[in-house]
Amino acid sequence: MTRRDERGQANLTAIAILIGLVIAGVWVWKRLPTETQEYIIDDALPLAAGAILAVVLGQVIVKKIRRRRHVRRERDRLMAVFQNETAQDKKLELSFALAELNDYRIEGLEAVAPELKALWIGTLRRAVGDKQHRIRGMAASHLGILQDSTVVPLLLKALDDDHAYVRSCAALGLGRLRATEARDRLMAVMEEDWDQTVRSRAKEAVERMR
Repeated sequence: MTRRDERGQANLTAIAILIGLVIAGVWVWKRLPTETQEYIIDDALPLAAGAILAVVLGQVIVKKIRRRRHVRRERDRLMAVFQNETAQDKKLELSFALAELNDYRIEGLEAVAPELKALWIGTLRRAVGDKQHRIRGMAASHLGILQDSTVVPLLLKALDDDHAYVRSCAALGLGRLRATEARDRLMAVMEEDWDQTVRSRAKEAVERMR
């Protein structure tokens, strides 16, 4: 017998057991006294439902707490590795990994924010050419995480990049910054850029500023 046949047989057995339990439950229910049925409906079921809900909520809370602890420990580890890394390419990879792990928020990354800023600005300025458009674009979008308005002029300049990916990332970065001073420029991009993704990113950025 193949594994597929075994799984099919197991599924049929499970269905048969479930049907049997339902039939048995109905048979037992019909033979219960009316008072017992009313008690189950009015008191026992609500209590059971409340208990199940409390258990589920408790599990969700515990999972969230564990997840936060795990993220915090991993973030601290990555930050230490990032600060000790000397190779620029590896340092850039670690910076992107840190931002992703931290859900693209600055909270918790304050200790390395100046290094991140210098690294991403340098990458956006120096990673020229079509072949490096991806890391140039990622640097642009990640600059918005820092909530530092001094990078707005650089991101505005990136809106004129030859590569659509970089332009869309620059719009994303400005949206993350909620840079209201860039609203008019972004609205022009919404109307004029030939790339649909760039126009969509610009629209999202403007909507974030409302």
